[in-house]
Amino acid sequence: MIVERTPNEILLKISPNIDKFAMERLLEYIEYLEMTSDVKGKQGDADKLADELNATWWTKNRGKFIK
Repeated sequence: MIVERTPNEILLKISPNIDKFAMERLLEYIEYLEMTSDVKGKQGDADKLADELNATWWTKNRGKFIK
């Protein structure tokens, strides 16, 4: 594996024999890091928002699961 850093990008050269599934997972993780690199929010804020969204969803959809 070769990692090369330039002012505008990071170049990663790896063997073509790597498992396709593992490579896709790695690329998804790198994409996640790119998308969240400038996020200013805190984990606690994200957790609170997720809880609120889940509660709202459950209120709207509970009739589909509980009769």
